[in-house]
Amino acid sequence: MRPLAVIGNVNVDLILGPAAPWPKAGTEIIVDHDELRVGGQAGNSALTWEGLGVDYEIAANVGSDQFGRWLTEAFGARSSKWPVRPEGTTLSVGITHPDGERTFFTTRGHLPRFNFADVLAVLDGNNLAGGYALLCGAFLTDDLTRDYDALFDWTDKHRITVALDTGWPLDGWTEANCDAVRHWLSRCGIALINEVETTTLAGKGDPAEAARALHALMPAGAIFVVKRGPDGAIAIDADGKLVSVAAPRVTVVDTIGAGDVFNAGFLAALARGEPLATCLSAGTAVASRAISTLPRSYGPAKASEEAVR
Repeated sequence: MRPLAVIGNVNVDLILGPAAPWPKAGTEIIVDHDELRVGGQAGNSALTWEGLGVDYEIAANVGSDQFGRWLTEAFGARSSKWPVRPEGTTLSVGITHPDGERTFFTTRGHLPRFNFADVLAVLDGNNLAGGYALLCGAFLTDDLTRDYDALFDWTDKHRITVALDTGWPLDGWTEANCDAVRHWLSRCGIALINEVETTTLAGKGDPAEAARALHALMPAGAIFVVKRGPDGAIAIDADGKLVSVAAPRVTVVDTIGAGDVFNAGFLAALARGEPLATCLSAGTAVASRAISTLPRSYGPAKASEEAVR
C-alpha cells in the first residue's frame, strides 16, 4: 500500500442540534444532541483513516490553549511534532437541522498561522515518496496557502501525488479565488471537489462537463473527482473517461464532514491500487456510513442499506 498523509486544518467542532426553526435573538432553545469532537477537513479525514485502520501521517498545528492540548492528545504520537501557535485554537460550533444540513459559526483561531515550515517539521518526504498527500483547508490556512507553490515543488521532488480539496472560500467564489484554484489544479494529480464547487469553478451547469473542463487544466494522468452527495460520485480518469457510481440509500443523521470522509475512503482504496470505480464506491460507502450513524462509524455498511440504482 502506498503511504498516505493529510496536510491542512484541524480544529475543534462542537455539534449541537437539531434546531428548527432558527431561534429569535435573545431566546434559548433546548436541543437533543451535543458532541465535542475533532474537526476540520484534515481532522475529519484523519479520523476516518483511524477508524478504517489505515496508517497515515498528518501535518497540522494547534493553538496554545486547552483545546490545542486536547487535539494533540486525540492524535497521540502523530501530533508530537505539531507546532503550537500563541493564538487560541480554532473552534467551530455546528448547528444541525432536521434535514441533515448544518450551519457553522467558526473562529479564525490558530489555522491562519499554519505554514510550509510547519509541514516540513512534521512530514518526511522520503517516507512519503510515491504516496498521496491530501491537501485541504486552503481558504483557512492563510500562511501555508501563500506557499502552495513551494509545497508543490516539495511534493514533486519526492514523487508525492497531491489530492486537493480546497473547501469553500470564506468570501465566496470570487474571480481571484477561482483563478487561484485553477492554478493549484495545474500542480495536482487528484482533485476531490464537490458538485457546487465544480460547476462554479468551471462556469458550467452540468457536473460532468464541468469536471472535464477542469480536468483539462491538470497534469497528464490526473484524476478529477466530483462528490455529489446522495447522487454518488463521478470522476474523469487519467485517460479522460467518465466513471460514475451511485450512493447507498441511508437515513441521514449528521452530514458534517461527509466530503472529508469520502476523501479518506477514496484515497485509502487508491493507495491499495484499486480501480477508480472501486475507489469511488469506497468513498461513497464510508461517507454514507458516517453520516447515518451516531456515534459516527466508518465500518462496513449495514446489510439493510440498499444501493441506489
